[in-house]
Parts: sequence; C-alpha cells; structure tokens
Amino acid sequence: MRYTEKMDENYKSHRSVLQQNIREQLHTDNLREGPGDAGSTRRAFSLLTDLPPDPNILDIGCGPGMQTVEVAQLIGNGRITALDLKSAFLEELSRRAKSADLDDKVVTVQGSMFDLPYPPNSFDAIWCEGAIFIIGFEKGLNEWAAALKPRGYLAATHLSWLKTNIPDEPKRYWAKAYPAITSVEQNLEIANRAGYEQLGHFTLPPSAWWTDYYTPIERKIAELKGKYADDPVAMSILERSHQESDLYRMYADCYGYVFYVMRKKT
Repeated sequence: MRYTEKMDENYKSHRSVLQQNIREQLHTDNLREGPGDAGSTRRAFSLLTDLPPDPNILDIGCGPGMQTVEVAQLIGNGRITALDLKSAFLEELSRRAKSADLDDKVVTVQGSMFDLPYPPNSFDAIWCEGAIFIIGFEKGLNEWAAALKPRGYLAATHLSWLKTNIPDEPKRYWAKAYPAITSVEQNLEIANRAGYEQLGHFTLPPSAWWTDYYTPIERKIAELKGKYADDPVAMSILERSHQESDLYRMYADCYGYVFYVMRKKT
C-alpha cells in the first residue's frame, strides 16, 4: 500500500470512530431523541375518542420515553408497552415511569419495529413519535396494522414538507439526510391507501424542536468544540451536526414534524 493510500485509510478510520463517539456524546442522557412536546402528545391523544377504559397501547421506537410517560398518565386503567432496540433507553424510561408512580402501567420491551413480537389484533392503539422514518412511513403503516385490533388507532409524528415551493438549501439537505420526505398531502394519501381514515393532523410547534431536542444538543456541541479544538476532523463533524438546527432556524416554515392521527377502516 502506498503512503498516501495508508494516510487516506487512517483518515477515514479516524473520522468513522469520531463520528460514532460524537454522536453518542450528543445524544446520551437527552430527554428526547427527536422533536416533540407534552402538549402535542396530549392533543393527539384527545383525538382517540372511544378507547376502552383499559386500553392496550404500543409505543414503537419509544426512545427515552417522555411521550410514553405522558400517554401513561392519560390511559386510565390501561397499559402502554414501550418498544425500542436500545436497552439504555428502556432503562431510562423505567426510571422515569417509577419516578412518576406509573411503573404499573408501563411495560418495556427490547425489540425491533421491523419485526413486532406480537400476534394480530393485540393493541387498541399504536403510538410512534419521531421514529416511523426508520422503517418508512408507508411500510410502517402497512406492516403495523396487523398488530392493531379492528378499528384500532395509530398516531405518529413524521417529518413532512409544509409548503410546495421549497428553497434549494433545505431541499438539498433533506435529499441527503432523509430523501423519503414528502408533503402532508402525500402522507395523507399514503395513509388512505394503507387502509386508515384520518382523524386529524397538525404540525408540531417550533418549541417542540428546541426545548428538549435542539437546545440541549447545541449546548453539547459547544462543549465538545472546546474538547476537540485541536482536532480538525472532529471540528468538521461538529459543524455538520450544527447544520441541521441552523437550517431549521431559517426554514421552519418549510418543513416540520406533523402528527398524523388515524384509525383502521376495518
């Protein structure tokens, strides 16, 4: 191997390790892993108008579970099962549920949204805040429907274009970061084709992006810039990490997380 090739290989290895380490530092111990707020959770839940008094709800991709605890406070004698791949998230959620005296209502399960470990007709509702993009909006609606009881509910937040004329900068960014992004109207049509009727949809307020998500991450980015000041590779990664929140500052009117609340037609 030539010297220049070895240098290139070492650079790529260093960058890959740094990216992983920095991502973990930016996202460890955060209250949320994506945009969201308690008011939006409650507003979406209010659209589930005829749940049984003891509903059985599945929260898919629950993360550290702020929304899980919020829903648990709203379900009377029901139970919410929180599913996530990361054990650290589930442990944090268990601590939060216990602290809120809700541990009898919250069950944590380590598992994948790509292969739900439940028989058909298991749940009165499926909840998913900020995670359905992992499997894809259409794929999630289609595949998760089997776990819902007849006429069961599904409530999910999903990144969506909010207008038709999108400026080039956010268009280029999301073409790389999440090329599957579509408009609200397209997502409503996807839900209709998947066999759901719409009960309502609304855009999360900008504060749902900042209070428990971007603001804590930006604070950590500033701290890490001090730690990695002498490492140009790390500094470039941190600048890239800051790009997303800067973009939202400028173009919050163009895209956002939309809460889609729907019900199986049969």
